[in-house]
Amino acid sequence: MSEDKKLPLEGVRVVEFTHMVMGPTCGMVLADLGAEVIKIEPVKGDSTRHLMGSGAGFFPLFNRNKKSIALDLQSPEGIEIAYKLISTADIVSENFKSGTMQKLGLDYESLRRQNESLIYVSHKGFLSGPYAHRTALDEVVQMMGGLAYMTGRSGDPLRAGTSINDIMGGLFGAIGAMAALMQRTHTGKGMEVQSALFENNVFLVAQHMMQYAVTGNAAKPMPERISAWGIYDVFTLKDDEQVFLGVVSDTQWDLFCNAFGFKDLRADDRLKSNNARVQQRSWLMPALRERLAGFSAKEIMAVFEKHGLPFAPISKPQDLFDDIHLKTTGGLETMSLPNGKETVVPLLPITLGGDRLHIRMGPPKIGQNSLELLTELGYSEIEVKQLFDGNVVQAVA
Repeated sequence: MSEDKKLPLEGVRVVEFTHMVMGPTCGMVLADLGAEVIKIEPVKGDSTRHLMGSGAGFFPLFNRNKKSIALDLQSPEGIEIAYKLISTADIVSENFKSGTMQKLGLDYESLRRQNESLIYVSHKGFLSGPYAHRTALDEVVQMMGGLAYMTGRSGDPLRAGTSINDIMGGLFGAIGAMAALMQRTHTGKGMEVQSALFENNVFLVAQHMMQYAVTGNAAKPMPERISAWGIYDVFTLKDDEQVFLGVVSDTQWDLFCNAFGFKDLRADDRLKSNNARVQQRSWLMPALRERLAGFSAKEIMAVFEKHGLPFAPISKPQDLFDDIHLKTTGGLETMSLPNGKETVVPLLPITLGGDRLHIRMGPPKIGQNSLELLTELGYSEIEVKQLFDGNVVQAVA
């Protein structure tokens, strides 16, 4: 946002005990909105920092705009520091296995006795119930929650191509935290907020549940579904280029037929409405694939763009670094990684008052703010040295 505007959550302090994706996403959203988010890490650092492969992007993406203090929570001195930080906080956020925070005395019931105004966000695998004891992962709940079934082909369940439940579970945790902040302005009291992977996944497939409730017909996996639209698919074109094309209304059908000179299709009584075209897809789609196969993707997309018809190139994630729309609109912003390397990163997909929410700090190094926070809490230089020497606290070199 512009310099003369305050961010919505400025003045709100969040202390988070999180790792991986779900909890850190919640903190990232609150931090991007202006909250001071303090990440409490083990003295060796959040293990997510060291993931390889598909996990290599977790830490740098979901921990921007945060401070870090690295504490040994197995030591009395480390727990005392955590308590002192929490006493200054509006929100505590955690996503550890059930019972972990309780063993440390950092669960909601323990903390609320000292501070009734505290808001406590727990990110779980499952909300309270028969499954609550199970260990959940994004892929676990996608499999049991119908999403993998809907994404893959029959007999071949397939997880979605991103950490969709972890990310959305963190978003719902942030929504709950902001709702609790609003409620606190009326009551003066905080509350516990819970967000869960499984319930998030169920919400995502609710449209398919409702399809069954409305029609009595079970939803088929997306590759085999009965489309709601007559033309809504990926087409293979000249030189094996691929592009997604959609024609989703009767007005768009007329535009499409006129643009490509398909007068015979426009005049065909079997294709007069979208629902009629859905019923004729068995022959219509092969016919269209044959007619369009000689065009290049560039030619097809130019026609679709000219006439306001839905289309999309088939892009890979790395292609988005050079996306002209993202670069022109400021959707990507420069950020420094903990190793000093600079990159660009997508911002939250919203504007507030016409402004994007910017990167104020890159993801922190391990314990980058340990000294600053200990000093703020009133620890003397001698005490700080003893904590560092005793490996109770880690500070960045």
